[in-house]
Amino acid sequence: MRLSEERISHLAHLISDSVWKDDLVDFDDDKRVLDEIKRVLTEFLRVEDEADTATRAKIRTLSRDVPEGSREWDILYRKYFEEELRRKGF
Repeated sequence: MRLSEERISHLAHLISDSVWKDDLVDFDDDKRVLDEIKRVLTEFLRVEDEADTATRAKIRTLSRDVPEGSREWDILYRKYFEEELRRKGF
């Protein structure tokens, strides 16, 4: 996971406050809402990390050497990363 628990908590509060201030939703249980936002953020970050790992492995297994940071590597990374996210349902 790329973000600390404190940062995820901070983001959850920002999201919750924004939704509430924009009068999009009324919450009955603030703690439950924050817990659910944190769970969703954590799950997305986990899936994103898995997709990153799989994408990098896929690029490394190509028959030709594609140096990281090159234009070709960036294009392949974006393509494979999007494929991984789609495969995981995101």
